[in-house]
Amino acid sequence: MASGSHDKSLLTARRLLEETSPAEAEQLPSLPSGFYDAFVLKGIRVVQALPPGTLLCHFTVPSRLLNSGGFLHGGATASLVDLVASAAFTTAGLRTRGSPLEMNISYLDAAFADEEIDIEAKVLRAGKAVGVAVVELKKKSGKIIAQARYSKYLGAASSKL
Repeated sequence: MASGSHDKSLLTARRLLEETSPAEAEQLPSLPSGFYDAFVLKGIRVVQALPPGTLLCHFTVPSRLLNSGGFLHGGATASLVDLVASAAFTTAGLRTRGSPLEMNISYLDAAFADEEIDIEAKVLRAGKAVGVAVVELKKKSGKIIAQARYSKYLGAASSKL
């Protein structure tokens, strides 16, 4: 990927994930909108937009996203999967006009308050209407917290990877 194209993908991902406030989230056509999305995303940092459709983020787990057991809530994990995968489609030059079609998440370990985790999303396939991605949340030790397979409606005007 050319340097200019790589820089644009990284800038797009940062705009979608790092700089989202509730008011701004409603104006972004490529990601789900609303207060909850901005609430979940606060604190996410986009590290790399690698080859088209691959995105790496760092996230420090805030106490506001913990469940009653004191670890990252499964619903918050699902929201992170949805939002980071959507941003990965966008960095590949794809529009994500619709809702997720399917999410299959395997919860393998817990993440606790103030723990820094990595979230990596990779687009596996993008057709005319549907895209499929995988998302992995990992501890800094490399231990996997959650693995997800994610499919999303892209809209009829999408291009292929």
